[in-house]
Amino acid sequence: MTDAGLRHGRASLGLSFGVQGVAFALLVTRIPAIQDQYGISDGLLPVFLAAVPILAGAGSVATEKVVARVRPSVVLRWAQPLVLLALLGVGAGREMWHVAVALGVFGLAVGALDASMNMLGVSLQRAYGRSIMTGFHAAYSLGGIAGASLAWAGARWELSLLASYLPVVAVLLPAALIGSRWYREGKGAEGKRPDGTEAGAGSGGAGGALSFKLLLPLCLIMTFAYIGDSTVSNWSAKYLQDVLGGSEQLATVPYNLYMVTTLLGRAVGDLGVRRFGAVAVVRGGSLLAAGGFAVVAVAPGAWVGMLGFTMLGFGLCVIVPQTFAAAGRMFPGNSDAAVARLNIFNYVGFLVGSPLVGALGDAWSYRGAMLVPMVLVLATLVYARAFGPETARYGGGHERPRTADVG
Repeated sequence: MTDAGLRHGRASLGLSFGVQGVAFALLVTRIPAIQDQYGISDGLLPVFLAAVPILAGAGSVATEKVVARVRPSVVLRWAQPLVLLALLGVGAGREMWHVAVALGVFGLAVGALDASMNMLGVSLQRAYGRSIMTGFHAAYSLGGIAGASLAWAGARWELSLLASYLPVVAVLLPAALIGSRWYREGKGAEGKRPDGTEAGAGSGGAGGALSFKLLLPLCLIMTFAYIGDSTVSNWSAKYLQDVLGGSEQLATVPYNLYMVTTLLGRAVGDLGVRRFGAVAVVRGGSLLAAGGFAVVAVAPGAWVGMLGFTMLGFGLCVIVPQTFAAAGRMFPGNSDAAVARLNIFNYVGFLVGSPLVGALGDAWSYRGAMLVPMVLVLATLVYARAFGPETARYGGGHERPRTADVG
């Protein structure tokens, strides 16, 4: 593959991550409006919310099977438009079954989309021979900020869900389809990767045949990271207002700070990995995130609490992309399957995090509940070696490709 082809593939995949960030933010930030439009009761709402990540996990499992026959780029090319159309379906429906079908399609398609995007990211990083994975997730964060801003504008102007979603989908759907023309796997001629191994072929050991025992530490890290992330997204506003005494307006600030610091951290994360190595960056991020939860737990007031949520954004932001990248290094001959299985634990953490903190907060205290994700994030330090070693050899004993000067 030419250097220009790699650059085009990187740009188009970055666009895909950004589009997904917009779509997901538009869904989750308008949940109250969705509930009102369809008359979903408070008791039934958790069922709908839990169904999306469960179906996404199923979509990720299915993607592992599909990419044994077709390239991940093909899956991504069809999954992303399906996500956008499902989002539009959420806004366009009127009956309960309409939103149930739309959210079901959204969940399955998101699972396929997340898995295939990260598969492509891992293979492109292999082709580049240096860390670029965190940059893709920075594009997702940027899309999330844009989507949340669009959702705020829609709510501010009292637009219907359809009026909010239709212009966004009308712009992003053709952009995603056009961008998909330049998707590239990090493979050479005749379906081979730059290191010469067959796509999906095992070379034995950790480099080829997929061992869940070897992958388990990364699965746990992914779960812990998303428990932390879901704690911030679901509980930061309530915590700042009810526990730390902030105003209703001020309570909207922590998650925005978290999103912005996540973007900033991911924008420079690859530079940190190239300079210090993935193990050091993940350890540093874990310590910073744990410190953030500790600050939140003991904060005497809202402003100190916001400092803690800012620390969380900078700390957690590097862990997820580097976990996907580590899976690719661990199984260079079978990275697609490794990424698909690892991606399931994204949704496990999302499902566990919010109910866990809520239950502990009700039964004990919300300050005490913040210590649980702190301990789980600290547990990442125990498994940090799974992110290395960072040597001149690139995963499984294969030589690092000589394309590090690609832009």
